[in-house]
Amino acid sequence: MPKAAIFDVDGTLVDSVDLHAHAWVDAFRDFGHHVDFKQMRAQIGKGGDELMPVFLSEAELKQYGEELENHRGQILKEKYLPRVKGFPQVRELFKRVLEDGKKIVLASSAKKDELEVYKKVADIEDLVPAETSADDVDKSKPHPDIFEEALKRLGVRSDEAIVIGDTPYDAEAAAKAGLRTIGLLCGGWGGEDLRNAGCIAIYKDPAHLLTAYDQSPLACD
Repeated sequence: MPKAAIFDVDGTLVDSVDLHAHAWVDAFRDFGHHVDFKQMRAQIGKGGDELMPVFLSEAELKQYGEELENHRGQILKEKYLPRVKGFPQVRELFKRVLEDGKKIVLASSAKKDELEVYKKVADIEDLVPAETSADDVDKSKPHPDIFEEALKRLGVRSDEAIVIGDTPYDAEAAAKAGLRTIGLLCGGWGGEDLRNAGCIAIYKDPAHLLTAYDQSPLACD
């Protein structure tokens, strides 16, 4: 039985994937790049360090990559963050995990200030003793850095924890850190995509995982 649960946030606990994609599309447009929304949405789950090189040349990244990412952050805060909603029963799921004697940590490619908003929206501020974000590591998902940092903060081995995420990037990053992943469909990726990336179990959303908790990898090997 796992001793700890490592939760992704965007698309896993809060309904924010489309909003992130819109913020990036807006930011790229303001810098003269017209990016298709579906192409952008498929990249959400990565941090800006991994997302921007998909659409920008190395020269463009050096010239204005940091400025573009900061601009994206402002657009997100001013236009889209107020529209983020938590998925149903996230708080109840967290309480069930804690009641089961497990530790919880958040591991997100979001920035720290965005993460604070998400915790409030999901109503889990008082249930999360530890977290990691893109600000804590050099490389974001699908690199394993965020999950490796989460393990350090939990004080457990990789075989004693399990990741809950919504994208193939979560599963890929987790596997590189020696972690297993439960996949949720609420972020928009299909079950086949998540299985192919290595997810060991698939659930619709946090509410479904809560309902099936006793038979899930969270409760048993």
